[in-house]
Amino acid sequence: MTNVSRIVVSAPSAGHGKTAVSVGLLAALTARNSNASAFKLGPDYVDSAYLGMACGSVGRNLDPRMVGSARIPELFSHGSEGTDIAVVEGAFGLFDGMTLAGDTDSTAHVARSLRAPVILVVDAANTGNSLAPLVHGFRTWDELTWLGGVILTRVSSDRHEQILRDALREVGVPVLGAYRRNDLAALPARHHGIVPVVDRSMEALRAVRRLGEATLDRVDLDRVEAIARSAPRLSETSWTPLGGAPVSQQSPVDGPVVAVAGGSYFTYSYAENVELLQAAGATVAVVDPLRDERLPEGCQGLLFGGGFPERYVEELTSNVELGRDVAKLAKSGAPIAAESSGFVWLSDELDGRPMIAVLPAATRTNSQPVLGYRAATACSDSVLLKSGAEITGHKNHWTTVSPRAGDTAAWNWRNGRAEGYVEGNIHASYLNLHWAAQPDIAKRFVSHIGTDAA
Repeated sequence: MTNVSRIVVSAPSAGHGKTAVSVGLLAALTARNSNASAFKLGPDYVDSAYLGMACGSVGRNLDPRMVGSARIPELFSHGSEGTDIAVVEGAFGLFDGMTLAGDTDSTAHVARSLRAPVILVVDAANTGNSLAPLVHGFRTWDELTWLGGVILTRVSSDRHEQILRDALREVGVPVLGAYRRNDLAALPARHHGIVPVVDRSMEALRAVRRLGEATLDRVDLDRVEAIARSAPRLSETSWTPLGGAPVSQQSPVDGPVVAVAGGSYFTYSYAENVELLQAAGATVAVVDPLRDERLPEGCQGLLFGGGFPERYVEELTSNVELGRDVAKLAKSGAPIAAESSGFVWLSDELDGRPMIAVLPAATRTNSQPVLGYRAATACSDSVLLKSGAEITGHKNHWTTVSPRAGDTAAWNWRNGRAEGYVEGNIHASYLNLHWAAQPDIAKRFVSHIGTDAA
């Protein structure tokens, strides 16, 4: 049960600036000494990382496709516990599903399940009175979705802003803020992934600070907070990883050491994956794959999550000593779960450049990405799941591994094509998993420490 103040930030479609506005709101609220929590709808590691950076905590993902709609309020309650206000950034347009079809996993659906007011971010460039019927349509389309107000982006002048405010006043929708064309500082390019956040790069820190400053100047934060406070109490029980400490605390426990790829500020896995490992009895030690030359002392397992961008795989292979440690760990029979770039790193080579050669596979770069959700079935027993277990994950990769599957494949899709590798206690594939969908994954992973094979 939670009574935290909360808002959902959405837009008519992608490209209106909702990520920049969400980051700016969190940075501005934090500058005003609010203890804020941050969430991103969908599987996007990048946006959630910047949201977390803006409020100085772990950015979390709420993904109905991967964990189920019923678990969203519980995960929200868990992630917002102890905070004053929560900001949830939506995905796509307000009424678009995660595959752009249907409404069962849309931002509006999640806002309804969280009983949260929506703030609509609208790009107002080259628009005047016509903005009013657009916003009016979003407000009236679904009576169960409460539109608390609008924040305008790319407004050209004071006169333009006044025209827009007057038009929206006619349809009874308050304007909570209006950014000028150059106010929304660009965050580092998406192909850098969450590396700038993990490394706390000056470019990322500067962009977040500028967005916060612009928000303090352009947005009526008192009204935003008042709208957030109007959200009623959520009655759902908070999700728990069975006592696991939050990632930010990472208090050591007397258990086997599991290395998790990440940096000084974030890991490359969903926050709940790490918490579940801790709850299962593991001592989590974060290892920076771009900087740390060795695995942690006494390491007995490795989780390399899907948030590490493929752009950096070649730099990763330059870390020869760490690669040797990982290869040695694999040969010892320790459990290893590798997603996306971690999967590529374990292969023999990428475009002719040697990888660490744990898996008998070659990798090539594609001209187009492979992107989307997959309803997957485990092909065999592994360190993650039993054979036949079903789970939904997400793929986002620019490379192809050949052969597509090992002698023992990791997954079957609904079209029957096998993919990924299960080699002893190694589980490697392009599929990124949110372990809150099946919390026993962590227990199973830890239980394989000290065994010879899955």
